[in-house]
Amino acid sequence: MCGITGFVDFSGSSRAEELTWIAGSMTNAINHRGPDDHGIWVDAEAGVALGFRRLAILDLSPTGHQPMVSDNGEYVIVFNGEIYNFVELRDELAALGYIFRGHSDTEIMLAAFHEWGLEKAVQCFNGMFAFALWHRPTRQLHLVRDRLGIKPLYFGWMGNVFLFGSELKALRSHPAFSPDIDRDALTLYMRHAYIPAPYSIYHNVWKLQPGSILTLDRARRDPSIQPRYYWSARQVAEDGQAHLFEGSEQEAVDALDALLRDSVSKRMVADVPLGAFLSGGVDSSTVVALMQAQSTRPVKTFTIGFHEAGFDEAAYARTIARYLGTEHTELYVTPQEAQAVIPLLPTLYDEPFADPSQIPTYLVSQLARRQVTVSLSGDGGDELFGGYDRYFWTRRIWSSIGWLPVPERKMLGALMTGSAGAMERLNRLLPRHLHLANLRDKVLKLVDVIQSSTIEQTYFDLISLWKQPETIVRQGHEPLTMLQQSNNWPDLGNPTHWMMFADLVTYLPDDILVKLDRATMGVSLEGRVPFLDDHRVVEFAWRLPFHLKVRGRTGKWILRQVLYRYVPQEMIERPKMGFGVPIDSWLRGSLREWAETLLDEKRLEREGILDPLPIRRKWSEHIRGERNWQYLIWNVLMLQSWLDAQG
Repeated sequence: MCGITGFVDFSGSSRAEELTWIAGSMTNAINHRGPDDHGIWVDAEAGVALGFRRLAILDLSPTGHQPMVSDNGEYVIVFNGEIYNFVELRDELAALGYIFRGHSDTEIMLAAFHEWGLEKAVQCFNGMFAFALWHRPTRQLHLVRDRLGIKPLYFGWMGNVFLFGSELKALRSHPAFSPDIDRDALTLYMRHAYIPAPYSIYHNVWKLQPGSILTLDRARRDPSIQPRYYWSARQVAEDGQAHLFEGSEQEAVDALDALLRDSVSKRMVADVPLGAFLSGGVDSSTVVALMQAQSTRPVKTFTIGFHEAGFDEAAYARTIARYLGTEHTELYVTPQEAQAVIPLLPTLYDEPFADPSQIPTYLVSQLARRQVTVSLSGDGGDELFGGYDRYFWTRRIWSSIGWLPVPERKMLGALMTGSAGAMERLNRLLPRHLHLANLRDKVLKLVDVIQSSTIEQTYFDLISLWKQPETIVRQGHEPLTMLQQSNNWPDLGNPTHWMMFADLVTYLPDDILVKLDRATMGVSLEGRVPFLDDHRVVEFAWRLPFHLKVRGRTGKWILRQVLYRYVPQEMIERPKMGFGVPIDSWLRGSLREWAETLLDEKRLEREGILDPLPIRRKWSEHIRGERNWQYLIWNVLMLQSWLDAQG
């Protein structure tokens, strides 16, 4: 795992020394992504510079050094990621007469490009990757990102300079960079708590879409260049549902078990210490169980514990670890230790990002890095096999009120709004053991979504934080995303499958995988995701009939059947928990003074980015305990913290 960066200067006036110095500055900005080695490659005549930081995982020798030039001098590459089937590709290429100097996957990639061409070679890669490939004969720069968007890649234009890099801090280190905030992108952030691809926080800077290739031709400066796709999640989903797995349930479980075993096995190959994150839930337990089943010694597992009730999964993880016989490490952290991470977040994420589980994800990565350099994770199980509670919430809501015309639903919402306060007062009169937590809050959230005109709109309302972000961001206009453009929706014939697809192409790459990448790389740890960086698993999941994923109120049915072959069912069956922290109570307690400073009305007015009135209203309601607005407030606080970090 590494960090890449570089640029193409179209001004035609740069000298080699200047290009090298600038590329060095950009490369140093992402030192944390690769503390083991670094390199710069420059073609002054073409105005091209490539920079690289290396976290050595495979082939620790100098033969793995990057930027790497192909044997025939045709290609130069900087590559972040892992190609897990590189041994098979190496054997195939060796049979064609290729001779290799070392044992790195990067060298195999260069030979594959020469033999098969860029697009066909990329389609052969099983893994996670973001790379820049300079083709010297045609003077073309190709930027390529993996199928699911596991590895990040930003690009953009600043005047006559085309920039790219693993993180925005690399682009910001170029002298031509202009940090002009994109307020339209901010409206998306206020709704989602992240900025979805292709947008970034800055004007003229973009995220390369998953599964795509962007080609820049040095012969002409073309800011309008668009990526082309070598893999389509929509096509995979539609084709999979059109050609369903035809075997029995038992055969489907057998097939998934074998596929996951192979995927996990390939991701256990490393020349450095390796372990896994373990929460005790279905996804991480499956990964760890398959690791331990194929390991001759105890697998190193790691979990973070919290003393606050409702947020601690450490006991569940401990039980699974003890049963499987892993070498388990757990760390209980205090609120003060968790909150000490908050000042690091703006620099870690480079742009506003407000998923509160960013805190424990960083802490467990930090814990793991003390013993290992690679850690496997169970991310992706919910999106592929139907595990999120909102899938069941949406189906239940829609099956209950979907038959009602919208005007009647609005009347029902008004009645529920009026009765929410009365129900909360009644709740207080009940014995404590019969209390329903946050009853009024839940009723009002339900009111928000029952007025939707379609099940897709219901889902959209459930995942939205600030429902009308254009009223919060001054001079911001919310761009349409895939979630609002029905012409880009796959034809899957099942609304829950549609929600799973929507999460796969939005929430997963732009929230979950961003969180994992920045948290792990922030401590120089490689995170591997066997459910996702093996596209065979994704494609197999979409071939499964819906009833093999969701049964009644139980999600991930088939994944559970695989896991029960390795771990007793009673150890797993428990209510789903998020990997979160008690932001709501922290904001009313130890974080209140910090938050009040960032949410100061005069400050917000002076900055001129956000409208302070709705923010202050929700902050007051939260402080008084009238509503739990933790996620909306955290959203604003992470933006304000990011603005502070920009100076």
